[in-house]
Amino acid sequence: MLPTTSRSRSSSSSSRANPMFLQYFRRIVKWQQMDVEYTFWQMLNLCTSPKVVYQHTKYHKQTKNQWARDDPAFIVICSLLLVVAAVAYCVTYDHSGSHAVVVVVSVLLTHFLLTGAVIATCCWFLTNSYLREETPNSHVVEQRVEWLYTFDVHCNSFFPMFVLLYVVHYFLSPLLITHGFIPLLLSNLLFMVGASYYHYLNFLGYDVLPFLERTTFFLYPIGVVIVLSPILILSGFNPSRYFMNMYFSQRL
Repeated sequence: MLPTTSRSRSSSSSSRANPMFLQYFRRIVKWQQMDVEYTFWQMLNLCTSPKVVYQHTKYHKQTKNQWARDDPAFIVICSLLLVVAAVAYCVTYDHSGSHAVVVVVSVLLTHFLLTGAVIATCCWFLTNSYLREETPNSHVVEQRVEWLYTFDVHCNSFFPMFVLLYVVHYFLSPLLITHGFIPLLLSNLLFMVGASYYHYLNFLGYDVLPFLERTTFFLYPIGVVIVLSPILILSGFNPSRYFMNMYFSQRL
């Protein structure tokens, strides 16, 4: 009887996922129901005190009985900011309206939403398959990482990287895309810090879940980034010129 009860609880929790998704997507088109002020508070603290944000995630779990946000405001605002940043790059480095539309859509979908969905799915599979603690007591309800929460973690990690690699990079881009060792060094350092901070926030997002173990796995990519950075500098690879050439080759 105990396994049957466990399966029924598991199936009931999965059956609640669909209404949660439906409610989440309904709220995307209802701006009045979004907590914009709290979203900007989260964005600020993700750049300055990210552990505070994930402490509030624990409170959210206690009050809403789910780890994932039930408010899509973060995704909506982050998407709007990304569009504004992409438009700013197009105004500065591109004079073709049709090409600008392609760039904006490509940046929003490829850099944020689709890449985020892929990363979230990989992390969802990895955490649920390999990083969950074993529960020897059959009476304990099995806990699993929600896919929507893994996408939340990606969004949280993406925003500070967006500030560095889209906003700060925009103002430094006239220098970073020029030839020379100083632009090469600054560009690689900026991308190294942005990528490292992304993976650090990724680690914090999963380390806060009490039923996961070996979450330091999410810190390993930082070591890879640190090792690769001097190699890229010595090889003369400038990530700023590479990505700017990818979208605005006729202007560089």
